[in-house]
Parts: sequence; structure tokens; C-alpha cells
Amino acid sequence: MNQPDPHKDIVQYNEAAWNEQVKRGCQWTVPVSPQQIAHARKGDWSIILTPTKPVPRSWFPDSSAKDVRVLCLAGSGGQQAPILAAAGFQVTVLDLSENQLAQDRLVAEQENLDITTVKGTMVDLGCFENEAFDLIIHPCSNSFVPDIKPVWKEAARVLRPGGHLLSGFTKPVFFIFDYEEMEKGNLIVKYSIPYSDLTSISDEKRKLYLDQKEPLCFGHSLTDQIGGQIEAGLRITGYFEDTWPGYVISEYIAAFAATKATKPDQNSNAS
Repeated sequence: MNQPDPHKDIVQYNEAAWNEQVKRGCQWTVPVSPQQIAHARKGDWSIILTPTKPVPRSWFPDSSAKDVRVLCLAGSGGQQAPILAAAGFQVTVLDLSENQLAQDRLVAEQENLDITTVKGTMVDLGCFENEAFDLIIHPCSNSFVPDIKPVWKEAARVLRPGGHLLSGFTKPVFFIFDYEEMEKGNLIVKYSIPYSDLTSISDEKRKLYLDQKEPLCFGHSLTDQIGGQIEAGLRITGYFEDTWPGYVISEYIAAFAATKATKPDQNSNAS
């Protein structure tokens, strides 16, 4: 089978690359344990949107209502969705990787959880009606699409008034350094923002990524990450930062962040 050309279709390429990540056992593709599911059923649970820091429980609606509709947006892999389903939410997962979606189905079958899986891209949620969800969970994944403004617009469209979008993202500072040198413990500024694995790096380095079937990344400005949500009609009502231990940049700055954005409801003061 020929390798997809990312210059022609980045979605197809990253789909294949994430399918490969599942085969390799990447940490973001390993499902949660039965013990975690058991704890979630008892109300003892948390999820992450960024590398390590749990999302505040105050950011979530009360799952005991049993009718809170949640969309895990580009968030499959058997991690967030099963925990939320075990906690009592009505969960749908959308992702471009069939192998990642299979991880959610695996946990659902093993633990008798009701999880709906949908194959698709985060930039086009046309398969969902307006105001279809009460809560959207969007872990660090929009660094795999060149343009994130459609992500925010579509999320706002399918979110009900008063609902919340919880998003994790990689801050632009992470992308300005030479990645290989950063892994060695050296911070060498090399790139500008917006960053793209398609255009910012050398042909030689890109070929290495393609040969290794690595997902290709894009570094977005804070104007697009935070301002894009506001432009889509959402209000930022929560924020925290996180680090990724093992990367030298974490000794100097938190390179990851999460936002809680609320879709205004004229009939209430949702927060």
C-alpha cells in the first residue's frame, strides 16, 4: 500500500499515522484499566486534556442527571470516553483513526459501556445536528490539523447554549525550538509560528518523519487557539497550564494549556 501524500491530504496521512501509533502502543493509544472504570462507576474519576494535569471536576456538569450528552472530539484511544461513560455520561467519540476508535469499542465491550464511535475529522462535524451536545471534550489534538478555526466553529455549532467546550492544546512556544535538540536537553530556537511539519522543516527531516510514519504536527498561535474560540462565539470561563516531564522546556515554562469555553445562553448565566 502506498504511503499517503500529506501535501495532498494531511487528514488521510495522519489517519494512517495514528493507526500506526496504536500498533506501536503509543501512550495516547493505551486504554484505561478495569480498575479505573470501576472507580469511575463509584464517582472517583478524572481525565486529562494535557499531558499530566487532571481537569478540575468543577468544569464538568453533574453526570448523575444521566442525560448529559458528551462529544469526545478527536479524542479516541480508550482513555477519556470510557471513563466518562462509566461516570454516567452519554458519550460519543469522533476521531479520524479507526484503530484509535477500536480502542474505545474494546473497553466498551469489555466493561459493558455505551459508547458511540464515529469516524470523521474534527474540522467537519456535519454528521451532527446543531446543539447536539452538552459538553465537548477536546484533548491535545488540534496540532494535527493546519487550520483550527473550523474546529472551533463546528464545536460551537454542535454545542447547546450553556454547554461547555473543554480543550487542551500545545502552546506555540513548544514549536519554536529544534525538536531533536530539545529531546537531547538543548533549547535552540529555530522556527516561527505558525509552524508546520509540511513547510517549516527541511525536506530531509520531513522524509524521516514520513519514513517513520509519524503524525505530522502544526503549531498554532494563541490568537487562533484562544481568540479562535472567542471568534466562534464562545466565552473563555476557565484556564490552566501544564508541563510534560522529560522535556527540558518544562523547566522554564508550561508549554501546554487547557481552556473551558462556554456557549452563551441568553436565558441563564452559565459559567
